[in-house]
Amino acid sequence: MAKKQFDDDLLAGGSLNTEKDKQAKKAEKLTKKNTKSKGIAPKTVKAIKAAVCVVIVVALLVTYVATGAVRKGFVSYLGIPAHFTGMTVTNGENKAKIKVGTYNFYFASSYNNLASQQSMYEQYGIDLEQVGLKVDLTKKLSSQTYTDPDTNEEMSWAEHMHDMVVESIESVYTYYLAAVAENGGKDPEITEEQQTNIDDTLSQYEKTANSNGYTLDAYLTLAMGKGVNEAVFRTESTRQYIAQNYQSNMSANLIEEGYSEDEINAYKDENLDDLVTVDIKLFECESEDEAKEFAGKLKSDGSNFADLCSEYSTDEFYKKAYAEDGYSTEYGMTKAMLQSRGYAIATADTHEHEDGEEHSEDEETTYSGLDWLFSSDRKAGDINNYSTTVVYVISPASLSDRKTIDVRHILIAPETENGADATEATDAQWTAAFDKARDILSGWDKTEDGFAQLAMDNSSDGSAADGGLYSNVVTGQMVNSFSAWCFDDARKAGDTAIVRSDYGYHIMYFVGKNDQTIWQYTVEQTLASQDSSTLAEKLEEEYTVKENWFGSRYFEKDVDISN
Repeated sequence: MAKKQFDDDLLAGGSLNTEKDKQAKKAEKLTKKNTKSKGIAPKTVKAIKAAVCVVIVVALLVTYVATGAVRKGFVSYLGIPAHFTGMTVTNGENKAKIKVGTYNFYFASSYNNLASQQSMYEQYGIDLEQVGLKVDLTKKLSSQTYTDPDTNEEMSWAEHMHDMVVESIESVYTYYLAAVAENGGKDPEITEEQQTNIDDTLSQYEKTANSNGYTLDAYLTLAMGKGVNEAVFRTESTRQYIAQNYQSNMSANLIEEGYSEDEINAYKDENLDDLVTVDIKLFECESEDEAKEFAGKLKSDGSNFADLCSEYSTDEFYKKAYAEDGYSTEYGMTKAMLQSRGYAIATADTHEHEDGEEHSEDEETTYSGLDWLFSSDRKAGDINNYSTTVVYVISPASLSDRKTIDVRHILIAPETENGADATEATDAQWTAAFDKARDILSGWDKTEDGFAQLAMDNSSDGSAADGGLYSNVVTGQMVNSFSAWCFDDARKAGDTAIVRSDYGYHIMYFVGKNDQTIWQYTVEQTLASQDSSTLAEKLEEEYTVKENWFGSRYFEKDVDISN
């Protein structure tokens, strides 16, 4: 996949990465069930928390203002203190003085991040208190108590928010200052898309401000605090992007420098169990009894697998979708990939704890389903039903020589009412989408450049700006039907097709296979990630933040709620 940031994927919509929507819905159901009955395992909470705690680069004023929150304090009446230095971030050589107005900008950003996290957790049915986010945003932060889950130390939510703001500022300015130092003391350029995001956001805010009788600067000050105006908003948003780019490029730079064959093979030898993959057909039934029935009806050559998937699907969309074989095909699955999908065959075996004994993440866990699937005894054509999972082995576990691929596509999503998911589209809407996709493909000039232009003009996927290109695609990265087409052994450069997924119809163009095998590419990415994390930790240790006693007196650490 082309290097897209997680927040960009969220904003783009129609993302193709990893699990299909049906698996996400199953996971959501399970999460809600566990929350109501037994509570969520700490490991599960940690995973979900990591997923929702994304960096909000451009502050979402709509969220902030919607709560009725406005800024308070002495600085609301005086403009001069907003220009005082409130803190300094430095490593001894590089230094940034943080103005009070800048602090207020990050306070508003952190407030919005908190509101967004709360909303996301509530969608999963998670108790906010369980994840340390129990705070009523319709009341003053200073009137509510926060308890640190690690130390049990109590403080007000206003104090806790202040700590989060300081951490955010230190993090951004650590990478910003490092980027500037590496660029000869000048701010590096941000991407055209990032600049457009800032411009468009401010343009939207200006329209809102004007419609309510405010100038843009007055609106920003009202919502985000004294000293926050268009100039501060642009400066800090740009610096956040610079910091983000520098951090994400640390890994890319290491990859560009390259890893030796010996380094790659050494990692492979030590982590072979994590790199071997299987090719399978797989279906998740609603019950263990249905899984047994499914397996009993399955032909030894697996030829009726797709038909059975349609028969045992409970959703009308999937009854039709599964008729297309790619929906049940999982190429190049590692153990970790199957676990991330939430398939029953990849879940840990149940085990008992003695009275009073709590589960520990360090305790040894067994996976009987995965042990069966990845056993050296497996052969093509083996069938198993494990709990609710039915699996048919296409190719047993091996260190595959399958290469990464480059592919372009044009996503034509059904036009649904009120922005409903494509899975809720009517037959007529799906037919209209297919007809449009067919017409676009029939008008193609048979060149890759021509296809790229069609993608830019027609695709509703986030990759449209890149001509629909996804580079170095690996198995398990894209939704099943998309991936099954790409990694078909018969696929060759220039191939085209129209493939259906949960998101719509994809007009496919196969660019070609790359030189690296998927496992080599994966190892290189892993090594770069590990090394960049080490570099990041070292960098973060070098930079410290120190509050200025006088300037920090003017930080706006709370909100007043207008009821």
